[in-house]
Amino acid sequence: MIFEETKLKGVFIIKPEKLEDERGFFARSFCLKEFAEHGLFPFIVQCNISYNKRKGTFRGMHFQAPPFEEDKIVSCTQGSVLDYVVDLRLGSPTFKQWIAVELSAENRNILYVPKTFAHGFITLTSDTQVFYQMTQFYNAESARGFRWDDPAFDIQLPIPVEAIAEKDKSFPPFEYPSILFSSS
Repeated sequence: MIFEETKLKGVFIIKPEKLEDERGFFARSFCLKEFAEHGLFPFIVQCNISYNKRKGTFRGMHFQAPPFEEDKIVSCTQGSVLDYVVDLRLGSPTFKQWIAVELSAENRNILYVPKTFAHGFITLTSDTQVFYQMTQFYNAESARGFRWDDPAFDIQLPIPVEAIAEKDKSFPPFEYPSILFSSS
C-alpha cells in the first residue's frame, strides 16, 4: 500500500498496490504492520456500509465527541464519492481547514480519517456504496456534526445536494467547543 499524507496532518490517502494478471488483480486494503509503520494503530471494532441511491446525496459532516472519538478507514466499493475531511483540532495549524478526496470503485483509494476530524461525502454517481472501518463503537449520545455549508468552513461541492438527511440539514452553526459537548 502507498500512504500519502495530506495537508491535514494524520489524514492519509492510501493507494492499494495491485498485483494484476489475466484474472484481474489482488491488493491489500488493510495491513496492521503497514499502518503502524505510518504511526497509525487502528483497532477495528465496527464496519459499516452506506448505500446511496441518488447522485448528489450528501452525508455528513459527522464525528463523535469525547470520549467516543473514532478513527475511520473509508473506501468506496461501488460508484464514486467526493469525500470531505475537516480538521477540528483546536490549536492545529490547519484547524477548520478541509480536503476533498475522490474515492471510487475505479480508483480503489482508501481514506484514513483520524479522531478529531469531521467526515462527510457527496455521491458523484447513483447507486454508490461506501464502506467504513471504525475504531470505536457508535455512541448516539456522542454523535455530532455541522452543516456542509456552514460559513465557518466554506466547503465547496462540485454538484448540488439532491438528498440529505433532516438531521444533517438541521445541525446548529459550528461553535467550538460547544459543538463537542452539546446534545445532538
